[in-house]
Amino acid sequence: MRDVTYSMGVSLDGYIVGPDGDFDWTGPDPEVFRFVTEEIRGVGVYVLGRRLYETMLYWEAADQDPSLDDSKREWAAIWNPLPKGVFSTMLSTVQGNARLASGGLVEEIERLRTQGQGNIAIGGATLAAEAAALDLIDEYRARVYPVLVGGGIPFFPGGKRRVDLALAESRTFSSGVVYLSYRVVR
Repeated sequence: MRDVTYSMGVSLDGYIVGPDGDFDWTGPDPEVFRFVTEEIRGVGVYVLGRRLYETMLYWEAADQDPSLDDSKREWAAIWNPLPKGVFSTMLSTVQGNARLASGGLVEEIERLRTQGQGNIAIGGATLAAEAAALDLIDEYRARVYPVLVGGGIPFFPGGKRRVDLALAESRTFSSGVVYLSYRVVR
C-alpha cells in the first residue's frame, strides 16, 4: 500500500509561511531544490488544497518562461504530468493534470492507497492538518530553514492527540537548511 507523506519547507519556529503570507525565506538554494526535485520523483499522486494548488499553477506554464534555468525546467517536467487531486469548495475547474476531489479526504486517500505506484504526497497546511487529525499521514518531511518568522501558518497545526514519530532520515545542507523525515509509529 502507498504511503502518505507531508513535505514542506518550514521556518525554525514552525511556520510554512510568515505572518504576511510570504515564504521568500525558502529562497533559491540549488542544493535544496535538487533534493526536492529528487523527492518529487518518488511521488505517484499529489493531493493538495486550493491555496497550494493556486500557488503551484505557475508551473503549468513555467516551461514558457525564458528565464527558467535547467533545474526549474526539470522540476516542471516532473510536476506537470504528476496526477493531482485538488480539495476545494471554491473551485469549479482545475487545470493541467489535476482533478477536483469528489469525495471526502478519508475516502480519497483510501482509494489512492490501493492504486498506482509512488507515495501519495499531501500538500497545504489546512489539508495536511485534516489528514493528520484523521491519522492518514505516514511520514512527515520537513525542510527546516534557519529563520524565525514570528507567526503565520504552522507546519504542525494544534493537534488534540499525541503522535509518536521515529526518525527515518536527516540531512544538513550547506545553506543551513536541515531535512528531517519522521515516520509515524503505529
